[in-house]
Amino acid sequence: MNQLSLTLAPPAPRARRRDPATSHEAAASAAPLQARHHGVIVDALRAHGPMGKDQIAGLTGLMGVAVARRMAELRAIQLVRPTGRRVQSASGRAETEWEAA
Repeated sequence: MNQLSLTLAPPAPRARRRDPATSHEAAASAAPLQARHHGVIVDALRAHGPMGKDQIAGLTGLMGVAVARRMAELRAIQLVRPTGRRVQSASGRAETEWEAA
């Protein structure tokens, strides 16, 4: 595991208060994976500079949908920020360019 993932704040639970116990158990079991994703994404941005989620996904081996979810979480804890530029996604659409904070 990389150094960054060990220093992140604990991830917020992904289950709602009214969800059944099994949803809370599933959310708790996903926390280590979430922290690992945070670490590899921020490490990639620090090593390679600003990029969009599809380029991050390509460099890290994560699925684009996983990167997209993690970017919102990382932004909320101020580890990444949008650059204000748009870049071309793998499908040819414009997407947000991100940088490490």
